[in-house]
Amino acid sequence: MTDLLYDSDEEALRGSVRALLAAHAPWQRVLAAVDTGEPYDAALWRRLVDQVGVTGLAVPAEHGGAGAGYREVAVVLEELGRAVAPVPFLGAVVATRALLACDGSALLRQVAAAERDVALAVGFATAPDAAFDAVTVGPGPTLCGRVVGVADTAPGGLLLVPTGDGLYAVDAAEPAVRTTPVVSLDATRPLVDIDFTAAPARRLATGEPAATAVTAALTAGAALLASEQLGVAQWCLDTTVAYVRQRHQFGRPVGSFQAVKHRLADLWVELTEARAVARHAADRLGDTGTEAALAAALAQAYCGPVAVRAAEVCVQLHGGLGFTWEHPAHLYLKRAKSTAIAFGTADRHRAALARLVDLPGPGTVDGVTDRCTGR
Repeated sequence: MTDLLYDSDEEALRGSVRALLAAHAPWQRVLAAVDTGEPYDAALWRRLVDQVGVTGLAVPAEHGGAGAGYREVAVVLEELGRAVAPVPFLGAVVATRALLACDGSALLRQVAAAERDVALAVGFATAPDAAFDAVTVGPGPTLCGRVVGVADTAPGGLLLVPTGDGLYAVDAAEPAVRTTPVVSLDATRPLVDIDFTAAPARRLATGEPAATAVTAALTAGAALLASEQLGVAQWCLDTTVAYVRQRHQFGRPVGSFQAVKHRLADLWVELTEARAVARHAADRLGDTGTEAALAAALAQAYCGPVAVRAAEVCVQLHGGLGFTWEHPAHLYLKRAKSTAIAFGTADRHRAALARLVDLPGPGTVDGVTDRCTGR
């Protein structure tokens, strides 16, 4: 049975990350950066790397990392979600998981020592069971093709590129690699399209080991994204409760009205359940077999919609203020909506969940398809 409670080390880590974000990434600064069109905060990312050592948390000690676990990574993601911090931590964790699965020891040491930023070059909406045929492999080896909607890429970092037959490492600074920014709903998490034109590559794994590494990475992304969504939802609930306590209408606090209390109480229940699901998903990432995939599918099937509802309630219960650009509620709504399709939609994860536990799929009755209706 997973212990869902936070231990003292996790709470200490939370305190360090929260204090750093409060000092260097208050929502006013994040909103101002969005106005400039360049929200990626390289200085904040460097502080998280140097002062907290976030890139080495999930890396074993024998590879130069902290030797912690994904529960600690999840705590960091909760705080980054709570601050809608524009840093590429989630992408770095996903890529690190791929390196761990394919024994990329030399690269792991560079990542743990913060010598290289690394990202998995797949679209942000890519589900763990997706196929990869957008990039082809030529002699050398070299890579040709285009990957669209990639998130959490740091300038000048390393790209891990899955193809139909393997996993390759490519230097993003190569002239044969061109990144093009694209307009995204969530301006705090920029997306780019990446074009490879005979880009020199290093083969990390081929065949089944490569497929296993990429699937493990995307499963970790889906599982850990739930903790970021939890942080978004928690900020929305806390901020809304504080607002309706001090906002008065008809001589009474808005929060004293029954309809408002019921909406917030329902949201609190959903958030408590989401915390349990997210914590369980992070804890199961160390398991073999289908346990990690099952927990990740459950986490995304539940936590994504909860984050969206929390952000919608936040905007609505703030009234006219919640619809203004000057209030940060829209940052959280956009983050919640964009992550709702990341690593696969909730519907896709519910279907995956059904397959993993051997439930009859859509269009079946006791496992037999109705040929007339297809339902």
